[in-house]
Amino acid sequence: MDIPEKMTQVLEKDGVVAIATLGPNGPHMVNTWNSYVCVTEDGRLLIPAGYMQTTEANVAFNDQVMVTLGSSKVAGLHGPGTGFLIKGKATWVASGPDFEVLKAKFAWVRATLAISPDSITQTL
Repeated sequence: MDIPEKMTQVLEKDGVVAIATLGPNGPHMVNTWNSYVCVTEDGRLLIPAGYMQTTEANVAFNDQVMVTLGSSKVAGLHGPGTGFLIKGKATWVASGPDFEVLKAKFAWVRATLAISPDSITQTL
């Protein structure tokens, strides 16, 4: 899936990313930073994981994820600030190219959360 140019702009600015998963004990949310997210050439999102044990367990149970991200520094649909809702499938990667690209940037990474978007919607 192609990543919208506006979302690329958001990822270059300060902001928080929220990742929602669903496991046997219900929904779970975890946060990271816009600047930590890498976009692959084929439009997947690679997110470094240091902890995220509940997220890892939930992805093993149910690979569907929802992600929100935004920045007040990028013009949106109705004024300053914009955000996106991403729905997709996640995989947990602990070796190989998707892991190595993040390990090179973040020494603390123990795994990569790789997300293949099914839909990307601008919400603000």
